[in-house]
Amino acid sequence: MAQALKTTVTELGDSRVRVQVQVPAEELEGRVERTARQLGRDLKLPGFRRGKVPAPLVIQRMGREAVLEEAVRGTISSWYSDAIASAGIVPVGDPELDLGELPPQGQALEFSIEIGVLPKAQLGEYLGVEAPRREPEVQEADLDREIELMRESLARLQTAERPAERGDFVVIDYEGALLAERDPAEAGASAEGARAEGAGSGAERAREPLRGGEGRDQLVELGAGNLIPGFEEALLGASGGETRTFALRFPEDYGAAEVAGREASFEVTVKEVKRKELPEVDEDFALDAGFDDLAQLREDVRERLLSQARAGVEAEFRQSALDAAVALARVEVTPELVHSRAREMWERMLHALSHRGISREAYLQISGRQEQEVVSELEPEAELALRREAVITAIVAERGITPTDEDVLAALAPSEGQEGPDPHELLEQLRSSGRLEDLREDLAARQAIDLIAEHAKPIAPAQAQARERLWTPEKAAEQERAQTGAASAPPRLWTPDR
Repeated sequence: MAQALKTTVTELGDSRVRVQVQVPAEELEGRVERTARQLGRDLKLPGFRRGKVPAPLVIQRMGREAVLEEAVRGTISSWYSDAIASAGIVPVGDPELDLGELPPQGQALEFSIEIGVLPKAQLGEYLGVEAPRREPEVQEADLDREIELMRESLARLQTAERPAERGDFVVIDYEGALLAERDPAEAGASAEGARAEGAGSGAERAREPLRGGEGRDQLVELGAGNLIPGFEEALLGASGGETRTFALRFPEDYGAAEVAGREASFEVTVKEVKRKELPEVDEDFALDAGFDDLAQLREDVRERLLSQARAGVEAEFRQSALDAAVALARVEVTPELVHSRAREMWERMLHALSHRGISREAYLQISGRQEQEVVSELEPEAELALRREAVITAIVAERGITPTDEDVLAALAPSEGQEGPDPHELLEQLRSSGRLEDLREDLAARQAIDLIAEHAKPIAPAQAQARERLWTPEKAAEQERAQTGAASAPPRLWTPDR
């Protein structure tokens, strides 16, 4: 920011705040001039080359109010982020933005943000809490499963002089074409019927080019489910040298929108059938895997799995210790705040799914649920997440946890035995991009959990489960509040006759 925003935070209750924001006149005018220069790239004025119209002339031609509106529209999200950071709050849910009137030249812009925030925690005991910790172990079944995966990686493909079966690989040439949509009265043939040899029901229909619909010497595993539904099944029973023609319909949620839901005809020649041959688990297998003998291989696999088990146990213990500290703290969480966080989690899930080519509509169709159902199912997890974050934030503040540059460099350093960018260069990049504080906050949270875990007292999981089953007045009150819906009501005094 050229000029720092001025923010004033007013608490509204129920973990909501109003942030009054003032954008200095110098910052606003700078944005107006920058926007005018951008607009001038597409503006044609006599005597000026395209893209070279001075900002004052752009403002004069278009009007200051129009340029100001464009500047505010293009910068408001950045001002929002800066204001939230300046106010030192952790927002939860979508904000309510009140922009108000745009100011005349030379005056500051003012707007307000009303939004839910992370609730404040009243900490209980968090040093010396008891948490279940299991012993790391490796089951023989886990060891056998890992060795089976090694067998798969060392498998060889051998030519099979027989028809293709599920699990076989086939080498194919194929050509595909989109088919014109059939008259509804003719659309009775199933995908199973379309597998039959010959042109079938799609041969007489008009054909359109299918982008990427041709391939040579492609290796396909039958039954792996890597291709569109029905394609692999259509090749079961085929022998080397055989050609099959069949029609299939692309799924409605297929990644390429131009073919989604469309029917296509494929002509496939099976050039060779190959079966997967797994090596025997013997001394030769151990040698191929890089070990002196089978005993050494098994011991190496066992140690690797045990190391993974230890890491898993440590992660579980840290989480259990944190949850024990959360259980002893007081955090007021409103249903509105929980719902807002659940929606945030749902949006993050959708973002992750989109990278895998799965749309919101496709996920809901596959899962057979409505969006509101998914959000509701996420609410218990959202509430726990809010409570955890509130407790961690309170511990960071109480202990004054502030990660140093050395802590940041250690976090940025590549893992042992791996190569990576220089941590000092990464540190400077984070500093210059304004993302260093985000990393410091993450490290501070991690150090807070480290503190809890270091002082936690491990107990056997069976002991922890037995305690969970024990009745206490606090549990009775919590159960009563849950049943009556009075989540924020204080527990009633317990007496022996109740």
